[in-house]
Amino acid sequence: MKSTLAIGVCILFIFVFGSFNLTIEKRVDNFTLRNVNGKNVSTQDYKDAKGFIVIFTCNHCPFAKLYTNRFNELNTKYSNLNVPLIAINSMDTLMYEEETFELMQKKATKEKFNFPYLQDVTQAVGKLFEAQHTPMAFVIWKENNEWIIKYKGAVDDNGAHPKLANSYISNAVDELLNGQPVSNSETESFGCAIFYRK
Repeated sequence: MKSTLAIGVCILFIFVFGSFNLTIEKRVDNFTLRNVNGKNVSTQDYKDAKGFIVIFTCNHCPFAKLYTNRFNELNTKYSNLNVPLIAINSMDTLMYEEETFELMQKKATKEKFNFPYLQDVTQAVGKLFEAQHTPMAFVIWKENNEWIIKYKGAVDDNGAHPKLANSYISNAVDELLNGQPVSNSETESFGCAIFYRK
C-alpha cells in the first residue's frame, strides 16, 4: 500500500511540476506573407533551413521596441547556421493605426532590420501559432519535412538590460543545433496583447 502511494505521489509530482517544462510540440504549416520590401516571403523559400526563429512584434508596443537590436543580432548569428529570424506583425490595423504596412516599412528602414518584417493582414498566422503578445517568440524546427514548435514564450528574461539577459531563444536554438531537446521549452511572454478579429 505504501509503495503504491509513493508511486502515485511520484507520478503526480512529475505531472504537476515536470509538465511546466514540456511544450506540446504543435505542428505548424508553411506560410506566406508580404514583406516590407513588397515581396512575398514563404517558409518554403528557405530550402536549407533547419528551423526558424519566429517573432511576433509590432510598431507601437513599448516593450517590443526594446528588442530591435537583439532581433538583428539573433538573425546575424543564426541565419548563417540555417536558422533565420522572421518577424511578423499580426496586429489589427483597424484597431491600431500605427500598424499600417507603410509604417511597418518606415520602421524597418529606420531601425535597419536585417530580417523580413511580414504583415499578417488576416491574422491567420498569428492564430496558427496562438501568438498572444508582442514580442512573443517561437522556435520551429524541421522534423520529417514538418515544422514543429520547440519553444514558445519570451525572447529573454530582461527587456530593459540586454547585456544582463538570459536569451531563451539562443539557448533553445543552440540545444537544437546540438541535437539536444530544449531544456526550457516554454516561458511566459510579456508585452502588448494581440487582439484577434473573430
